[in-house]
Amino acid sequence: MTQQPHPDALGITINCAVVTVSDTRTPETDKSGNLIQQMLIDANHTVLAYVIIHDEPTQIQAQITLLSKQANLDAVIFNGGTGIASRDTTYDAIEKLLEKTLTGFGEIFRYLSYQEIGSRAIASRAVAGVYQNKLIFSLPGSTNAVRLGMEKLIIPELTHLVSQMRK
Repeated sequence: MTQQPHPDALGITINCAVVTVSDTRTPETDKSGNLIQQMLIDANHTVLAYVIIHDEPTQIQAQITLLSKQANLDAVIFNGGTGIASRDTTYDAIEKLLEKTLTGFGEIFRYLSYQEIGSRAIASRAVAGVYQNKLIFSLPGSTNAVRLGMEKLIIPELTHLVSQMRK
């Protein structure tokens, strides 16, 4: 277990939205989206919204714009569409909107992925940053990748990052 430089304030609940980007998944077959929701709830955070959208840049950007208008929402976690196939447009759509990018998120995610899957980790375009005072994360759609990103990066840092963003 890695040590945190300073402890987070206890008892802070982060309000989140989960967005699955997929042309084929349904709420019943969306293992990754359901895993993100369960992990947030287990960490005492709240899931205010959950949607599945197609891997279309206009839909992805429209969803970010719509969610950013929710005053009580703190973070949006996307999964899916981060590879390099022609239908993988999540990174491109999100990256264009971010006002601040947390480059360390993608770098560390790929490093951790490399330890699990080897050199194929270079194909991941996981990204995180801030848009309209909302923390945005984008993970691959694989359930193993989601679990890795949530366990090692998002859950441990969510409260701290939202607290920093609010300053």
